[in-house]
Amino acid sequence: MLSKTAWDVIVIGSGPGGVAAAVEARKAGADDVLVIERDVEPGGILLQCIHNGFGLELLGQDLPGPAYAQHFIDEAKALGVRFLLNTMVMAIDGQRQVTISSKEHGYVQLQAGAIVLAMGCRERTRAQVRIPGMRPNGVYTAGTAQRWVNVEGYMPGKNVVILGSGDIGMIMARRLTFEGAKVERVLEIQSYLSGLARNYVQCLLDYDISLQLQHTIKRVMGKDRVEAIEAVAVDDKWNFIPGTEEIIPCDTLLLSVGLIPENELSRQVGVLLDPVTGGPFVDETYQTNVPGIYAAGNVVHVYDLVDWVSEAGFEAGRNAARFAIRQREAKSRYLPVIAGKNVRYVVPHRLDINTLEKEPVRLQMRVTRPIEETVYIEARGEDNQISRRTERYVRPGEMVTVELEPKHYAELSKTGKLTVDIYPRSEVKNA
Repeated sequence: MLSKTAWDVIVIGSGPGGVAAAVEARKAGADDVLVIERDVEPGGILLQCIHNGFGLELLGQDLPGPAYAQHFIDEAKALGVRFLLNTMVMAIDGQRQVTISSKEHGYVQLQAGAIVLAMGCRERTRAQVRIPGMRPNGVYTAGTAQRWVNVEGYMPGKNVVILGSGDIGMIMARRLTFEGAKVERVLEIQSYLSGLARNYVQCLLDYDISLQLQHTIKRVMGKDRVEAIEAVAVDDKWNFIPGTEEIIPCDTLLLSVGLIPENELSRQVGVLLDPVTGGPFVDETYQTNVPGIYAAGNVVHVYDLVDWVSEAGFEAGRNAARFAIRQREAKSRYLPVIAGKNVRYVVPHRLDINTLEKEPVRLQMRVTRPIEETVYIEARGEDNQISRRTERYVRPGEMVTVELEPKHYAELSKTGKLTVDIYPRSEVKNA
């Protein structure tokens, strides 16, 4: 049996967000911090991401995923964080009771002073995007293929088509090329790239891999194994354009068609979810609507960089520790944060202006469409402008950040909500 059943902070998930939360919770004064992980080792998805590019912002190093994960795992263990591996969380409740099940410990109930949800996300499957055609072998998510190649040592196929220009799909296009496969095509149903521009350059352009925008798959062909796919162009409403069909021979189809935050436990405990992101509504401390339950990382919304996931984990862990040791302020004044013109969503969803009086607050968002000209990014109250800055362009695949500072406190205290708009400079000139 476990030696303890009561913990200051329990973190569910040992990916970058979860481990960062555990590290910061200990540093913020939580005496007993437990990380629960269903896999046999900590690290999460980073363990299969063997390419470089992790840690540039946070650590000043260009690390592969496993090395980045190990850096924080080592720090957590040095601080006395306990890891409970190969363990499933079966339930949590509003009183922060956590029910777990494992081969080693059996069925156990634990009590937390605060909980950090850091379960990450999962990939959309073929069924969820409704790709028609036969059901042969050879259709996988890009993340599954990544684990096979990088961890298990298996190749999914030799001639590959990738649907979706998400970052995992583009990275796997390059990885499979390294291993001798031929990536025939990357198809993207949108009229713009859905992943980072740097991955498009480094993974597709540098290896002469073709990307076709506004294209999708009309059907999968093959009985026992994928033999080909039929690609087709689509209009702005994603309707097939007759006469644009093309048969592309291949033995493998990889899907990079989006990620879904893992929030089954969140729903169970009554955490409110944003229908746009699929993640919890959180405030600037990353607390959900359920007191003492926090969320951080890709379980909230999908980040561009792992460094940002860790930063969110730090914030959630710090505040979870404060809650657990009763150091939070007794009363907060929350403002709703509204996604305005050309903004798809904003995180955090609400803002405690008492926090802003003492320290900066970062708002992160994505736009609804690419705007390839100078834009204004404006945060405003009901009747007053809070801040405004410019960017050369904005794209859905690249996150936009707004920093609010203590100097904005006075203006925010006069309003009942905060709205963020993004609009092109040409609209102002033409007004």
